[in-house]
Amino acid sequence: MPKPSARVEAVQAPIIPIIGDLIRQHPGTLSLGQGVASYGPPPEALAQVATFHQNPGVHLYQSVQGIPPLVDAIAQKLQAENQLRFHRDQIMVTAGGNMAFMNAVLAILDPGDEVILQTPYYFNHEMAIRLANGQPVCVPTDQQYQLQLDQIEAAITERTRAIVTVSPNNPSGAVYSAADLQAVNQLCLERNLYHISDETYEYFTYDGIEHISPGRFDPEQTHTISLFTLSKAYGFASWRIGYMVTPLHLQEALQKIQDTLLICPPVVSQYAAVGALQVGRGYCHQHLATLTGKRNLVQKALLPLEKVFVPTSSGAFYVLIKVDCDLPDRVLVEQLIRDYRVAVIPGSAFGMEAGCYLRIAYGALDKATLAEGLNRLVKGLKTIAGDPKK
Repeated sequence: MPKPSARVEAVQAPIIPIIGDLIRQHPGTLSLGQGVASYGPPPEALAQVATFHQNPGVHLYQSVQGIPPLVDAIAQKLQAENQLRFHRDQIMVTAGGNMAFMNAVLAILDPGDEVILQTPYYFNHEMAIRLANGQPVCVPTDQQYQLQLDQIEAAITERTRAIVTVSPNNPSGAVYSAADLQAVNQLCLERNLYHISDETYEYFTYDGIEHISPGRFDPEQTHTISLFTLSKAYGFASWRIGYMVTPLHLQEALQKIQDTLLICPPVVSQYAAVGALQVGRGYCHQHLATLTGKRNLVQKALLPLEKVFVPTSSGAFYVLIKVDCDLPDRVLVEQLIRDYRVAVIPGSAFGMEAGCYLRIAYGALDKATLAEGLNRLVKGLKTIAGDPKK
């Protein structure tokens, strides 16, 4: 029988479907695993979808880059909110943020080239690098999941092509400082590297902390690849719309890649994105108070546990906890689902191999359901980890 590619065989299996299967095997399980917001899209996005059907021409292939009204709206947003300077041709609309990252690594990597990831990393980034025949090089963050600049620089070799930052961070909820992001961007300039900045959760920051786009430190956009998505902030993850801002010299490569993989992003979703951007970031911000309350609920439930370390989480809708437990994290996750009907994501999927880490996502559930899920999680952790306060 013919065999699958050895390259693909070496890629980790996506963890979300694995956990989803376990949840389906144990009915009644509450999931603290999926990283989405609980609210849906704004009415203005749905109204744009209605206008989509009025123009028969939109059912044909459209621009590889994205439909002009959406590219224009993105350009206005990036200039006003992210303080980026760029040529309009540097924008490319993609089928979600994951595709933007895949486009980027395919455009810049040759077989065996290295990309520096911060651990914990977003698992789809590590997977994409391996699928592109690249080699992820993992650099640990500190105890609060902040960047360690000296270790990042020490990890650079002659094969390094890019350094990746994700801020606000998935899976930790950490938000990197402007000074650290500028330092990474300057290091990339000096060492002739790309800085790939994933800003999926740009609108999700708490405690007065500001999101910073590293591209503002690269006024000519010569080495910064900035990745964005509308999926989280506007509540339409399944519509698959993201976008990227890249150096002009990568545009020909990106056109080849996108035309091969997709031809053009789904046009009906692009119409919805136009409507979402007409509403703007205020749509997300009206939900931040609720999300802050949910984050506080997580901290209140977990901080008293002596066997659990709960770091600061100032962004996204995640908390990555460390459990003082001898069990492998995947065994612990399976036991929590089987015996306590609550699901979380094992930290090993994010590169946290030493120790027992769990990612808790609090955005998808209403507050009452979240509270019940946390009660089950706390009960399970007290029993399994042997917390003396149980």
